[in-house]
Amino acid sequence: MFNKNIETALNQQVNMELQAYYTYLAASAHFEELGLKGFAQWMHHHAEEEMTHAMKIYHFIHSRRGHVELFALNAPRQDWSSPQAVIEDALHHEQKVTASIDEIVKLARAEGDYATDSFMQWFVDEQVEEEEVVDDLLQKLSFIEDFKPGLYLLDRELAAEAVEVTPVEQ
Repeated sequence: MFNKNIETALNQQVNMELQAYYTYLAASAHFEELGLKGFAQWMHHHAEEEMTHAMKIYHFIHSRRGHVELFALNAPRQDWSSPQAVIEDALHHEQKVTASIDEIVKLARAEGDYATDSFMQWFVDEQVEEEEVVDDLLQKLSFIEDFKPGLYLLDRELAAEAVEVTPVEQ
């Protein structure tokens, strides 16, 4: 039988990942409205990654014969003072996700749930990468500061690196 404490923690993580999806999607919309399409694509790509993370956990819960519980999502922030502020928020959110994943690993080990511990190791590794990627972008923005040509070049760089995402049909 699936441990209820772990099931609860995993459900909270599913919802945290869905909130991250919503947050990155709002940031993508913000950048789109500013005409920073490279930043918008970068954020959209990261939103899709967060949805993938949520669904991995969702399926894991079901594979253990658990119950998935979805909660209401909070409206994400939709306006920022600068591109750097958006990325700072993204880094802060990734750090919260990392802390939550670490707590699930601790709980799984304390409960002797080696399957959940093993499953969560992918997320531990993924969060190292997530924080690094966001922090790298934040460092680039800190070099640029308010230098518009630098922002333009970084936007182009992000657009070139972006994964092609098919727009939603209207």
